[in-house]
Amino acid sequence: MVRISELAMAACRSIGRWPHRLAMSAWMLCMLGACTVGPDYVPPKMTLPDSFAEHAPVTAGTALKPVAPLDAWWQNFGDAVLDQLIDEALQASPDLAAAQARVREARALRGVAGAALYPEADADAAYARTHGSANVPVGVPPGGLGPGADGNLWQAGFDASWEIDVFGGNRRGIEAADASWQAAVAERGDITLTLVAEIARNYIEVRGAQRRLAVARDNLATQRDALALTRSQFDAGLASRLDVLRSQALVADTEAVVPDLTAESRAAIYRIGALIGHQPETLLAELDTPATIPAPIADVPIGLPSELLQRRPDIRAAERRLAAANARIGVVKADLYPHFYLTGAAGVESLEASTFLTAPSRYLSVGPGIRWLIFDAGKVRFGVEAQQARTDEAAASYQRTVLEALRDVETALASYGQSRIRRERLAEEAASDREAVTVATRLYRQGLEDFLSVLDAERSLYAAEDKLAQTDRDSDLSLVALYKSLGGGWPAREETALSSASAGKP
Repeated sequence: MVRISELAMAACRSIGRWPHRLAMSAWMLCMLGACTVGPDYVPPKMTLPDSFAEHAPVTAGTALKPVAPLDAWWQNFGDAVLDQLIDEALQASPDLAAAQARVREARALRGVAGAALYPEADADAAYARTHGSANVPVGVPPGGLGPGADGNLWQAGFDASWEIDVFGGNRRGIEAADASWQAAVAERGDITLTLVAEIARNYIEVRGAQRRLAVARDNLATQRDALALTRSQFDAGLASRLDVLRSQALVADTEAVVPDLTAESRAAIYRIGALIGHQPETLLAELDTPATIPAPIADVPIGLPSELLQRRPDIRAAERRLAAANARIGVVKADLYPHFYLTGAAGVESLEASTFLTAPSRYLSVGPGIRWLIFDAGKVRFGVEAQQARTDEAAASYQRTVLEALRDVETALASYGQSRIRRERLAEEAASDREAVTVATRLYRQGLEDFLSVLDAERSLYAAEDKLAQTDRDSDLSLVALYKSLGGGWPAREETALSSASAGKP
């Protein structure tokens, strides 16, 4: 069956041969069939795997605990300070304020596009005093009143015009503006997601650096005790000068780590302050007090790969940008066809002030009009091709965004799972090294081992505990990356509600 819109466009292309009859036919067909040029939008489809290749690790002892929700995933760390920092950021972040401004702009532009469906009216009023020129023939404005003649002209009225959107160019513009508005909302969600993840990541960096500082100081205490023991052994003639020097070098090496870790912690605190919208140093007193690295209290809801299409705001934004680009094809293509108008003017006009507001001074003009671009050297058609290319680019960008989302999840799952395994091995190593230091020190006191055994045991202990602290930090960072890759922290229902609300608007 041939669609009414196709008949209308065929009729309009033949207007040059039968102008009156086919023009009217095109008008009626388009009005009845809601003719809209350009391709109708079809959401892109991608073949996604049934499940992720990597499996989510299960936390021991959490079998009876509920799975952590994605919307407020940071609460899974059970850290009140982190919760407060994120709440403050969601209220005062400059990045979110900028994103919200872009949403308001897109909403206003949608209103601009919608206004094109309605008539426009202008009101004006004027008064002119004219003196006739002796060197201009009578009747030539503005001075052709006759030599030395004076005249007045009083005018007031309004003009109105209305473009009848026969071929749907304006409706396609509204469709594009709607999609751009929804894309702006999704982009705001992506900024929210990134902001929350960055605050959590930097907070974990702070606590990780503080944990490593605590490890370094604990080992310093042990190493200084060993140095004091070596010195007493040296004074008693039971140890060599070399043993004292080696012990001093180990203490100095560990002390040198403290400034670097302190600077690392402070830098992360300052980054959090800037992200929240505070002066960077305002959080120093609150966060510089050491605290433990937060640990998750429940497992992560991984879900299915197909759920990423709605979970991830960057995917939603890419899909909406594709929809907007597709609609703009119709906006450009509408210029290939006639534009129909209804225009009118009404008001009062008089040469005398005394008769200006009387009934005989009234005038009225109303009627239809048509504008059709006959020749433009292919400008409009090239514009259609250019917009089609932009739509193809948007489709490719959407595909890339989906593939990158899948990659992010798989990478985060692998990193998080392997960090958990690494953590278990390092915990065993640290426990063994801790016992080795105790045994080596006791044997050295008894003269059954040389001091080199003590030094090796202390070095191994410090390295193992430092790696364990880094792994606890890295495991949390991998978990943050996993939540971000899953689209957690962005309520997708907000954008869905916006789509439903805008669907009913003209």
